[in-house]
Amino acid sequence: MPSDYAKSLGARLRAIRTQQGLSLHGVEEKSRGRWKAVVVGSYERGDRAVTVQKLAELAEFYGVPVAELLPGGNSPAPVAPTPKLVINLERLAQLPKEKVGPLARYVATIQSQRGDYNGKVLSIRQEDLRSLAVIYDKSPAELTEEFISWGVLDPEARGAVESSS
Repeated sequence: MPSDYAKSLGARLRAIRTQQGLSLHGVEEKSRGRWKAVVVGSYERGDRAVTVQKLAELAEFYGVPVAELLPGGNSPAPVAPTPKLVINLERLAQLPKEKVGPLARYVATIQSQRGDYNGKVLSIRQEDLRSLAVIYDKSPAELTEEFISWGVLDPEARGAVESSS
């Protein structure tokens, strides 16, 4: 039976994960298998003891100080959700292919992988924007501005880029 401390530690781990909008499976995907969903879930339930080393590594993965994960202090401050990066597919289809070719191909690949063909919008992740920035040879912030000027990203996307820098 998990101790109260293990339960509190697990609750802190879960709070940080959910604030970042990650499911247990999402943690496994984002970490490329480094953190297995079943293991993180067992830490969060307090069913499995987490070593100091593993806790430090998890804190680094989540991008938070280790102290944020430890019970006994203040509970983690709620984090405002990061503005979403939503590509306007209808607008994208109206733009010249020579201008938007790399973006259109990238979006088509994501749609194919997800089986998401609603045709109106497509949410992308910060990592997608960084990849596109490399393709376009721009910084993520510069590319965001360009996409906003094309009308394929909403101006609120600036907040998503600023908060990730």
